[in-house]
Amino acid sequence: MNSQIIDFLDFMEIEKSLKTNTLDSYRRDLHIFSEYLEEKGICYSACETQDIVGYLDHLKDEGKAQSTVSRNLASIRAFYKYLYDTCTLDCDPAKSVRYEKVERGKICVLTGKEIDRLLDQPDTNCFKGLRDKVMLEVLYATGIKVSELLDLTYEDINLHVGYIVCRHDGKERVIPLHHEAVEYLRVYIARLLDGDHMKKDKHIFINLSGTRMSRQGFWKIVKEYAAKAKIHKEITPHTLRHSFAAHLLQNGADLKSIQEMLGHSDISTTKVYSQFVKTKFQDVYNRAHPKAK
Repeated sequence: MNSQIIDFLDFMEIEKSLKTNTLDSYRRDLHIFSEYLEEKGICYSACETQDIVGYLDHLKDEGKAQSTVSRNLASIRAFYKYLYDTCTLDCDPAKSVRYEKVERGKICVLTGKEIDRLLDQPDTNCFKGLRDKVMLEVLYATGIKVSELLDLTYEDINLHVGYIVCRHDGKERVIPLHHEAVEYLRVYIARLLDGDHMKKDKHIFINLSGTRMSRQGFWKIVKEYAAKAKIHKEITPHTLRHSFAAHLLQNGADLKSIQEMLGHSDISTTKVYSQFVKTKFQDVYNRAHPKAK
């Protein structure tokens, strides 16, 4: 399947003049899909509609956002349409796949009190609790993606100045850390260095076996603490990223700075958080204006 993916990407780049970001998304989505088919013992040319639906369900079970699932479906559809149009396949198994659409702009954001309750749940007296606390603190302090959080290594963190460096898709961005997050990181890293964890993995956030934590593992952690905090919203690890952006905007940060910290290539993606500023102002108006009561 790898050679077919390469041919498809070449076609999309030359004939369709797609941008690098879109091509990178296709490449990433299709390679992960290819690995899934290989694990299931399914040849791409024998893949059926129900196999694709099963893969999308698999992504959702892993905690992938609905937008991610929809993007993967778009990548798979484009790939199989290409195979069908070039007569590589006699039928297109992705053509009839229907999946839940994303309602753009409707995102889940926690209140400040909910964030506090969530961050208070881990028991920092044990290694697992300390690790979980630090992961949640860093995620909310920086707004980075879960994949970026789990990719952090010792060299990506500067505790003296108080920032982290995110390296993704060949790009780097520097994001500041508030004092509390720095202190929790300092304690956690000291605990790591006291053990033999560095001998097993260069990543900061590791599972109890000493290797890099998986996205699925972190997804379960977030769910566990959200339940303990009695937060009844539909929370995913991405909720902390949304909350980071919305809270910064509500407290006076400009969209351009938030865009750079989040790593958005287009500011229109960042503008979705403006709705929470409007909501805040509306609440203030309703409480304070004499005619609004």
